[in-house]
Amino acid sequence: MIENEASIDIASLNEKIERESAFVDILTTEMNKVIVGQKHMVERLLIGLLGQGHILLEGVPGLAKTLAINTLSQAVHGNFSRIQFTPDLLPADVIGTMIYNMKLNDFSIKKGPIFANFVLADEINRAPAKVQSALLEAMQEKQVTIGEETFTLDKPFLVMATQNPVEQEGTYPLPEAQVDRFMLKTVIRYPQVAEEQLIIRSNLKGAFPKVNPVVNLEQILRAQEAVREVYMDEKIEKYILDIVFATRTPEKYKLEEIKPLINFGASPRGSINLAMAAKCYAFIKRRGYVIPEDVRAVVHDVLRHRIGITYEAEAENITSEDIINKIINEIEVP
Repeated sequence: MIENEASIDIASLNEKIERESAFVDILTTEMNKVIVGQKHMVERLLIGLLGQGHILLEGVPGLAKTLAINTLSQAVHGNFSRIQFTPDLLPADVIGTMIYNMKLNDFSIKKGPIFANFVLADEINRAPAKVQSALLEAMQEKQVTIGEETFTLDKPFLVMATQNPVEQEGTYPLPEAQVDRFMLKTVIRYPQVAEEQLIIRSNLKGAFPKVNPVVNLEQILRAQEAVREVYMDEKIEKYILDIVFATRTPEKYKLEEIKPLINFGASPRGSINLAMAAKCYAFIKRRGYVIPEDVRAVVHDVLRHRIGITYEAEAENITSEDIINKIINEIEVP
């Protein structure tokens, strides 16, 4: 009898999620009018938005990173701001500052570019630690303090930070503890030949399709609530925990050979974000429950920046992605 009730629950939940996630296809179609071929990046942006997380994008210049988040903000009818990180940037340039008004003989608050729904932190590793901390604090607390006043940031709030992996001169790499605050770290690859051909054509025409607002902010906020209702079975939770714990104590999972390659494993934030990202992925696929494939689809983006590799691994050209592959090939799928 209980089983029957559960299956009815799942059926009604499925219907609800299918209703709530109807906008995903419309939003993706609208973004694809402008963005050619970066399906993975668009999907990850949606996961970050629905999961109330933030995204770190790594890729060489010219792969439509700025265009992607700008297009998303237009399609969702949200406010967009771009902060170009440079070595001389100050925290006040990001969060805002107090300005003295001579007429009123008083201080007034000038809000910074962080007060937007979609914030692009371009080349985050170009700015000193003080500025990175100001941004990451705002990301974590979803609020900003200027002078003695505290302001809550707009909802939804999504930060997409980009890193250029090519140049390392004059950069301030993000410390591991700060990178951990990003829900996902997505590595963007070059487009395929046919995709790049389309990119050339649309650029030479000079006329880009206009992005229409197809979703409103209320729909996104409702979807963020609905994502939390996506059903996750205890077996899936156990699967997520096995994957995360295998990054900390690989020898307990018959993975002794990777122990010397791991400096430190994923934090509890990794477990939380992996569960949340899997729910978001199920939601995007218009399903009311999580399956192991959802976990496997997002595991690289959630964990690649949470596993510290040793010098030995670096010497052997082994990346955190290789370690994740070994783990998911060994851990038993429920």
